[in-house]
Amino acid sequence: MYSEDGAGAATNSSQVDDPVPNEGEPILEPCEGMEFESEEAAKIFYDDYARQVGFVMRVMSCRRSERDGRIIARRLGCNKEGYRVNKRDKSGAIRKPKPVTREGCKAMIYLKNSKSGKWVVAKFEREHNHPLVVSPREARHTTDEKDRKIQELTLELRNKRRLCAAYKEQLTAFLKIIEEHTDQISMKVQNVMNNLKEYECVHQELQRAGDVSI
Repeated sequence: MYSEDGAGAATNSSQVDDPVPNEGEPILEPCEGMEFESEEAAKIFYDDYARQVGFVMRVMSCRRSERDGRIIARRLGCNKEGYRVNKRDKSGAIRKPKPVTREGCKAMIYLKNSKSGKWVVAKFEREHNHPLVVSPREARHTTDEKDRKIQELTLELRNKRRLCAAYKEQLTAFLKIIEEHTDQISMKVQNVMNNLKEYECVHQELQRAGDVSI
C-alpha cells in the first residue's frame, strides 16, 4: 500500500553558501542496483545529484509494510513532478493561479529496502520534460514559498535526527557501563554471601566440636 508520508516535499540538504561542484567534474548518476546503507543516505545522494544536474529534489510517495508499518520503498523525484490543481475559494470562483512550478516531470528514482537492510535503486528515470537550471545555485530559487519552507524544515529535521542518533549512541554506551558495574557488584555481593555461608558452616562445626569435648 502507498502512503503520502513526506510526499510533495521539495528538499535540499545544503545551505545557500555550499560549494558548487567544479565545472567538468564527473557527476555520479544513479543506476538500477545501486545500494545505500539507509533511506536517508539515498536522499542525500539524490539531492546532491539533483543540485549538480540542475533541479530540485522532491520527496514523493512511499510504500509501507502491511505487517509492521515501516517504510519499505520510497520514490524521489523532481519538484516539477505532477500538475498544479486550480483551487476555488468559498464563493466557488477559481483563485488567481500562481506561477507554474509543476510540469508533469517524470524524472525520479524508486528505492526498495532489501532483505539485507540496504536500500536499492529499483528504477531510475533520467529524462526531464523541462529545461534544467545551469547553475545549481539558481535551482534553489525555482521553488515557491511553500517549497522553501519545506526545505528549511527538512534540513532542521535531518539535523535533529543526527543529534538524536548521537545522543542515543552515548546513552547506549552509558547503559553498557552501568550494566558492567552492576554485574561486578552482583558478583561481589555473591562472593560475600558465599563467604558468610562458609563462616557459618565453620562456626557450627566448631560449636559441635566444643560440645563433644565437654
